[in-house]
Amino acid sequence: MPNARRILSLWFPHLAAERLLRQARGRVMAPFATVAQAGNALTLGSLSPLAAAQGLRPGQPLADARALCPDLLTAPENPLAEAAFLTRLRRWAGRYSPWVAEERPDALLLDITGCAHLFGGEEPLAHTMAEALCALHLTARIGLADTPGAAWALARYAGQASAAHRSGDAIEQEARATRSRAFKRRGTGLAAPPPAPAADDSAGAAVIAAPGNTRRALARLPVAALRIDHDTATNLNRLGIRIVGDLYDLPRAALARRFGAPTLRRLDQATGAEPEPVSPAGRVQHFATRLTLPDPIGLADDIVAGIDRLLPPLCARLEKAARGARSLRLTCLRADHTAQVIEVGLARPSFDPARIRPLLTLRLPDIEPGYGIDVLRLEAHVTEPLTERQHSGHAEAVAQARALRDGGDAMADLIGRLGARVGLDRLIRLHPAQSHIPEKTATTMAAAYCQPANDWTRPETPRPVLLFPPEIVTPAKPTQGRPPDRFRWRRREFDTASATGPERIAPEWWLDDPAWRLGTRDYWRLETVTGERLWLYEAKGAPGSWFCHGDFG
Repeated sequence: MPNARRILSLWFPHLAAERLLRQARGRVMAPFATVAQAGNALTLGSLSPLAAAQGLRPGQPLADARALCPDLLTAPENPLAEAAFLTRLRRWAGRYSPWVAEERPDALLLDITGCAHLFGGEEPLAHTMAEALCALHLTARIGLADTPGAAWALARYAGQASAAHRSGDAIEQEARATRSRAFKRRGTGLAAPPPAPAADDSAGAAVIAAPGNTRRALARLPVAALRIDHDTATNLNRLGIRIVGDLYDLPRAALARRFGAPTLRRLDQATGAEPEPVSPAGRVQHFATRLTLPDPIGLADDIVAGIDRLLPPLCARLEKAARGARSLRLTCLRADHTAQVIEVGLARPSFDPARIRPLLTLRLPDIEPGYGIDVLRLEAHVTEPLTERQHSGHAEAVAQARALRDGGDAMADLIGRLGARVGLDRLIRLHPAQSHIPEKTATTMAAAYCQPANDWTRPETPRPVLLFPPEIVTPAKPTQGRPPDRFRWRRREFDTASATGPERIAPEWWLDDPAWRLGTRDYWRLETVTGERLWLYEAKGAPGSWFCHGDFG
């Protein structure tokens, strides 16, 4: 018979604060908390155990907290660093179970089915885990049950009494006869379980529900332990439903109508009536090689020799995984415990050392060896999948073989080399766009992340070589419907030698473009006596208003 499913919830109530306290290495002995920005106010985020003992609570305004605890020390919260720290704890927890999932922002979920006997049982496992976390200076609470919902509830709410919604709601405050009738009315049909042990914030608090005892373990917990939202828990408390056991005997249809299907679903998940999977984090592939040197190096030739030893095995790993490097990072750890880092990007993902090596050597002048470099580390931190290409015929196969023989994608190599010097994001190319508006016929895109356009739809009439924002042209005398014979532009006088046109272009009526609020334009190609070839237009919304929009060169 297969083992019953057993889930362990590991909750870190002070994770963000204790992460920073660990970095302080015991130098902070005062109450400590992280600070979050809530609108225009600063509020408390994560509290240290000492700050929680002072009566502070998460979400409390910082000004009120300082009034209660003047010696409170604070630091801004860092969600990204806290998420990375939780990920490291997930990898650490892999020693107890191969099936570990993160519950952001401060908990882990372990499926320990079939693992507890390796540690002598569930209680020794929880005790071993608590001792290890205590050695890491982390506060944790452990809940162990048959379902993820029950383990989550035991880790957070075991030993907590259900609070009254307002003064006078508590059963102890009612009259004796009313209290007696209310207690009978709230019976669950099960023998009342013993009260759960009080869970403190020490790193050894663990609550274990025996297999098959999930409903009994949940019965005395507050309704908030079902992972329902705050408003639903408040409405249940107003109706006198304060513990999970009060929900067992209620009609399910009425419960769903009154509080919604999610409440009923959370109850079924916690009790095991509805399955709830534990989804561990997927395996993350890391592509990096490291070279530790017996003596510090400082010459460029020595660094290049180190790259030549690091690059082939890295590319072999990328090729085996069918992935190509898009961005690589070379880290040089110096003898003075500092690091020099250079990054290079590729226009096309590749695992070819011949394409990657020139980009790294181009950036070597940026490395300052100082007193010498002890360690070289090369990492492909941005990769993309590469799949084999299916040839459609002999001609295409021959063309591709010739391209590989001649050096592959020469344009991609050129973009990579230029990007190593000026940055890939600064290299752009134009792509055609579906618009008849002159300034919208092309779209600017990053050259490293797009393919060149194979076909451009050319307009029926020529377009200027240089296109600039419209500039005012002042005719020597009023004119309408025909270009001026003499006009002033850019503080110079011009005489018209010839004019071709007009070409009428209307604005996009579905867009409100400020540059086209004068309506339809009539464009003329003008050649002046002095040889300038200009693109002028008359705004039909303001007859007699002329502008210059381009230069044919």
